[in-house]
Amino acid sequence: MNGRDAQSILRETFGYGTFRGFQREVIDHVAGGGDALVLMPTGGGKSVCYQIPALLREGVGVVVSPLIALMADQVAALRELGVRAAFLNSTLSARDAAAVEATMRRGGLDLVYVAPERLLTERCQRLLDECTIALFAIDEAHCVSQWGHDFRPEYGQLALLRQRWPQVPRIALTATADVPTRREIVDRLLLDARVFVASFDRPNIRYRIVEKREPREQLLRFVSDEHAGQAGIVYALARKTVEEVAAFLAGHGIAAVPYHAGMDAATRAENQRRFKAEDGRVIVATIAFGMGIDKPDVRFVAHLDMPKSIEGYFQETGRAGRDGLPADAWMTYGLADVVQQRRLIEMSDADDSYRRLSMAKLDAMLGLAEAADCRRVRLLAYFGEASAPCGNCDNCLTPPQVRDASDDARKLLSAIYRCQQAGGFGFAATHIIDVLRGKLTDKVKKFGHERLSTFGIGADVAEAEWRLLLRQLVAQHLVEVDYERFNVLHLAEASRAVLRGERRIELRRQVAAPRGRSKKARVAVGAALGAADAGLFETLRAWRAEVARAHGVPAYVVLHDSTLQTIARARPATIDDLRAIPGLGERKLANYGAQLLALVGQ
Repeated sequence: MNGRDAQSILRETFGYGTFRGFQREVIDHVAGGGDALVLMPTGGGKSVCYQIPALLREGVGVVVSPLIALMADQVAALRELGVRAAFLNSTLSARDAAAVEATMRRGGLDLVYVAPERLLTERCQRLLDECTIALFAIDEAHCVSQWGHDFRPEYGQLALLRQRWPQVPRIALTATADVPTRREIVDRLLLDARVFVASFDRPNIRYRIVEKREPREQLLRFVSDEHAGQAGIVYALARKTVEEVAAFLAGHGIAAVPYHAGMDAATRAENQRRFKAEDGRVIVATIAFGMGIDKPDVRFVAHLDMPKSIEGYFQETGRAGRDGLPADAWMTYGLADVVQQRRLIEMSDADDSYRRLSMAKLDAMLGLAEAADCRRVRLLAYFGEASAPCGNCDNCLTPPQVRDASDDARKLLSAIYRCQQAGGFGFAATHIIDVLRGKLTDKVKKFGHERLSTFGIGADVAEAEWRLLLRQLVAQHLVEVDYERFNVLHLAEASRAVLRGERRIELRRQVAAPRGRSKKARVAVGAALGAADAGLFETLRAWRAEVARAHGVPAYVVLHDSTLQTIARARPATIDDLRAIPGLGERKLANYGAQLLALVGQ
């Protein structure tokens, strides 16, 4: 395909007329031989950032992908576009693997997908030495971070790409990385990289977090009232919970199946296949499921237990609405979630610094759950991105009841300051709260803190309320926690405004949830279509399902819902009319154009 330019490949192969965001800038940089780190939200178009450079450069693009279960779908989607793609993993027989290797050696592939474990073998490296390599793409690059939620030790060894093939450009891509993780990716992979950071915002996703009361009943109402017949993912922490919730939903007429690492491999693979291939399927899973899932029409992601970090929450909720159509991120959480997650951290074999960092990430996640202000603003701020209230999350749409906690905040901030002044250094949360509540502990007596003016001034406030307030002050960057020095608390510069009475602090009131069903607006793919267009959309979906079954691929590999919706609305009459619809490249026009026009013309 050399000799073509990026714009023509985008149009003719992928079926899109314009690049999104900085895609073109990344493509030009990597095609020109440069390294790149690309941060782009799920569904934002990361793949073309390495696929098009691989088609522009001489040789085969080698894509490092962490999950072999997903490679077949990725390759099938590329082949539908007319791209010469294959994968090398343990699912292939020796004969089939040898055939892929022979095709690589003679230059017959544009892209090949490999797992990091395979790439690290001497056999695979010798194979690559015999090929012309266009580029290396390291997908899900956050797996390199030892602090991350999806850490894969093999990713940390991928620095060998720089050492063994120093002239080959490398592009690392992820949807989830805070600033320290970005630095770690660059350092551990030895990237001489230009960093491209897109907005983390997914405006089509509505974030909703509710207090856990009767979680299964709450989930059932959410799914049946708002997402009946639609695809979704439900996450739970324990395998037993996954099994029970899947059975519970199935017992109420919802097409739900379980997925977790403790199931036999054949059943687990079949449930994943059904989720990907069938419209309207719900999968109940542990977080072992989902990384790299390309299914674009997931209309909701629900968490029955609070994730351990905002990174994990963002990664998992990002699997909803990849097609850009409306989707829900729904979560229920309670005190037991916090206790369980903390216990898991304390019982881990990790060192103290890792445990402290894990506690900090958990506190940030809890701060998001307990927030009374815009969820999206909080979420984006965690990744260093400023934003305005979204008007689409639960707190924006139905502002919660709050109480003025400014006086208590001043007491807490004063206690932190006075304890530090009296002791010459900082103290952690437990000691500060003991001082506020007037508890005469050995540590309080040791430092003479019973003589401070703040001793006992918060005795009328429960310890849990003080901790909730402290989490909010940390989440709002008014108090800093030194996780390297035993979680010592320090006042941030911004706290001065609170102490001077110039800034108001509000806390969410915990109120009883109303009993009974509450009908809410259903998130419907065809919501923007009239009755006639919606009928055509369903006809197109039925046709797509037949094609997908005949080809042995998931329905979305044939065409996305968003493409079918556009066809139903535009009602194209000619091939040129179809060519103007996003998602229809030349190969798909040749394969399906006549059938689509016939369906539209019925």
